[in-house]
Amino acid sequence: MKYKTMKTDIQIQDEATLLPIATVAKGLKLKSSYLSPFGYHMAKIEAKPKKQKGKLIFVSAVNPTSAGEGKTTVAIGLADAIKQLDKSVALALREPSVGPVFGIKGGAAGGGYAQIAPMQEINLHFTGDMHAITSANNLLCAMIDNHIHWGNDLGIDIITFKRCLDLNDRALRNVRVGGGYIERDDNFTITAASEIMAILCLAADEADLIVRLGQIVIGYKDDGTAITAKDLKADGAMAVLLKDAIKPNLVQTLEGTAAFVHGGPFANIAHGCNSIIATKTALGLADYVVTEAGFGADLGAEKFLNIKCRQAMLKPSCVVLVASIRALKALGGKTGDLTQVDMSALKEGSSNLIKHIDNMRQHFCLNCVVAINSFYTDTAEETAYIKELCTNIGVVCEESRCFINGGKGSIALAKAVLETCEKQPSKLNLTYEASDTLKHKIESVAKNIYGADGVLFSEKALESINKFANNDYAQFPICIAKTQYSLSDNKELLGAPTNFKITVRDVELRAGARFFVILCGDVLLMPALSKNPAALNMKVTDGKIEGLF
Repeated sequence: MKYKTMKTDIQIQDEATLLPIATVAKGLKLKSSYLSPFGYHMAKIEAKPKKQKGKLIFVSAVNPTSAGEGKTTVAIGLADAIKQLDKSVALALREPSVGPVFGIKGGAAGGGYAQIAPMQEINLHFTGDMHAITSANNLLCAMIDNHIHWGNDLGIDIITFKRCLDLNDRALRNVRVGGGYIERDDNFTITAASEIMAILCLAADEADLIVRLGQIVIGYKDDGTAITAKDLKADGAMAVLLKDAIKPNLVQTLEGTAAFVHGGPFANIAHGCNSIIATKTALGLADYVVTEAGFGADLGAEKFLNIKCRQAMLKPSCVVLVASIRALKALGGKTGDLTQVDMSALKEGSSNLIKHIDNMRQHFCLNCVVAINSFYTDTAEETAYIKELCTNIGVVCEESRCFINGGKGSIALAKAVLETCEKQPSKLNLTYEASDTLKHKIESVAKNIYGADGVLFSEKALESINKFANNDYAQFPICIAKTQYSLSDNKELLGAPTNFKITVRDVELRAGARFFVILCGDVLLMPALSKNPAALNMKVTDGKIEGLF
C-alpha cells in the first residue's frame, strides 16, 4: 500500500511503502498471537509487560507558539535516528483528538519525513479508542440521570460529572439538560479532557482500570458525602465499553520504527501523557523508548514527572527539550514574519528555553539535551547563538532536520541523547511530597516551575481546598490547568516572566484518575473552532481525503 506524507511549510510529496504490522511487531519480538490487526498497518496488542529493559527518553519543548515547535516531529525523527544507529527502539506517543484536528492545530502525527503512519487513520477514528472513551463517559452520565428519574435512592443532590464530546464545540460550554424532570445548567468537556481519558492512561492494567472507574466521584449528597460510579453500579458497564480501548495500539513511522500510540489527554486540563500500559509495554520490548507529553515543559513535562512517573514509578534517562528559532523569536515578542532575522527577539525569547532547562536540570535533577528543530529559513547566526547559549550553561545542543531528512536528519541528536543516557543516572527530584497540603503543592509548582512569586486563591478555590484537606484524597498529586502559551497563567506574558502571581479560581477532584485539577486563569475544558478552522479545507474526492494535515 502506498502512503503519501502530508504537506506543511515545505511542500513535500513522498510515497513510502509501509511494513505489514506483523513485521513491525516481529522486530520487537512481539508474538503474532498478541496482535489484533486493524487492516494491514495498525493493530491492537494484548499488553504483556515484561521486565522493563529499556531506557526512557522524554521529549518536551519550550512554550508553544503559533510558529510551531515540532515536538512530536522531533520525537519521531529521533526514534528513527536511533534505529539507524542499530539500536532497539520504539516510540510511545499520544493519539490525536479529532477536535484539534479539525480546528486550528491540525493533525498530530508528526510532519514531513518524520511521521507515524497511516497518518489519516491515526488522526481520525484510528482504532476507536476516543469513541469508546466518549461512550463510557456519557453512559455514566445517562445512568446518573436515570437513577434520579427512578427515585434517586442514593440521594444525589449535586452532580459534578460532565458529558463529553471529541469535537471543539463552544456551544456545549453552557447547556441546559434534563428535559423538565431534573432540568439544570450543565456543560460538556472535550473527550481528551475527560476523567475517563486520564484514567485510561494512568491505569496499570485492566483490573486497575475497573477499580479506578468505580472510584469516580459523580456527585454529592446534601450532607457532602461523595457518591461514586461504583455506588451507581456503573463501573462494570463502563469497563465493557473500554475492554478493547485499554489495549495499546501499534503502528509505525515512515521508516518502519515501531510506535505505540495510545491515549490522548490534554496537557493543560488532563495530564498530557500517553498510557502507562503502552509506555511500560514498549520498555519491556525495546532498549530505548522515546515518549513525549503535551505542550511545553511547564505543563507536559511537569505532569509527566509529578503525576505519571510518580504513579508508574518511571524515571527518564534523558530529557530532550525542543525549540525552533522562529518559536523563540515569537516568545521574544516578535510578530509578523518570523523568518526574518531578529536577534533581539531571539535573545529575549531564549529566556524561555533557559528556564525550562533549569527546571529539568536543577529542579528535577534530570539529564538534558536541547534539540533545535531546524527550518530552511534559519540563519547560521541564529543557530550559532542558541548553540553557544547552551554550551555556556553546560547543555549539549544539536540540530534536527528530520522534517526534510527523516531519521538521518537527527543522527547527531540521537548520538548526543544516547551518550547522555549512559551518563550518571538521573535522580528525579519531584516537586512536592504526597503528604504536602494541597495548597503547598500548588504553590510549589507555581514558584519552582513557573517562576511565580506566589498564588492567589479565590474564595471558591479555598472552599474546595478545605473540603479535601483531611480526607482520603489529600495525598493525590495536582494537575494544574492553565494557558499553554506562557509560564504564567496570562498568555500575554512571554519568555520567562518574573514578578507575577497565578490565580486559582477553583479546584476539582478526579478521584478515579487520582489527582486534583487546579483551574487557573481563563482556561476552558471545551475548546472552540477558530474563524478559519482546518475543517474548511477538508474534503473527499473519489474516496480520497484532501486537506488533512
